[in-house]
Amino acid sequence: MIAKRIIPCLDVADGRVKKGVHFVNLTDVGDPVAIAAAYQQQGADELVFLDIAATNQHRQTMAAMVEQVSAQVFMPLTIGGGISSVADMQRILRAGADKTAINSAAVANPQLIRAGAEKFGNQCIVVAIDAAWDEDAQLYRVYTHGGQQATELDAIAWAKRAVELGAGELLVTSMDRDGTKDGFDERLYQALGAAVNVPIIASGGAGKLADFTSVFKNTPVDGALAASVFHYGELTVADVKRALRTEGVVVR
Repeated sequence: MIAKRIIPCLDVADGRVKKGVHFVNLTDVGDPVAIAAAYQQQGADELVFLDIAATNQHRQTMAAMVEQVSAQVFMPLTIGGGISSVADMQRILRAGADKTAINSAAVANPQLIRAGAEKFGNQCIVVAIDAAWDEDAQLYRVYTHGGQQATELDAIAWAKRAVELGAGELLVTSMDRDGTKDGFDERLYQALGAAVNVPIIASGGAGKLADFTSVFKNTPVDGALAASVFHYGELTVADVKRALRTEGVVVR
């Protein structure tokens, strides 16, 4: 059985780690390099680093910061934000990332997924999807630009297309649950798991130990990502893994 992954996420803007609710009202959490090093000590399986302001500010992810983070941690590192070309992917991978995450750029140019996968391999291409339930349309709608722009895309259909184009992994955030600590949107991940056959990382809503156990037991996700509960010391990675082992969930 493949071990489930516990993944802290660093949302970065203006060189600092930020956290908000429903993608807004961001507050400062701290220095990304120091926080990354702390998660290394806690035993995190991977680290996701998202430059959440890069796309809206029309600039590239800061490679220098990636180099600093990769010098401090020795676990898989996924970098996203402002990546809009194969050249951007190459720059980030050379700076020390193991995987690149693309969201807005993939929606605008789906062939970027294929181009990246052909050059670097599917395992390096993570398609990030920000989704919120649309009650009128009865679907999970895809949002881009840090959750600020609604698209016409159905998240489940878009996930299938992204995998067909070469995405090796999906990082799917429930905007409805983001920062709420109300638990993961298990309905979303059940639907995704039935639609695609690549690893899925669940993001948005982690608030207590039982949330991690529930999402792993009730959905086919491979990893659970969290920010607030880790950043503010409410839970540690070790706490989560201990609880999961007690419940019979295989972790590293």
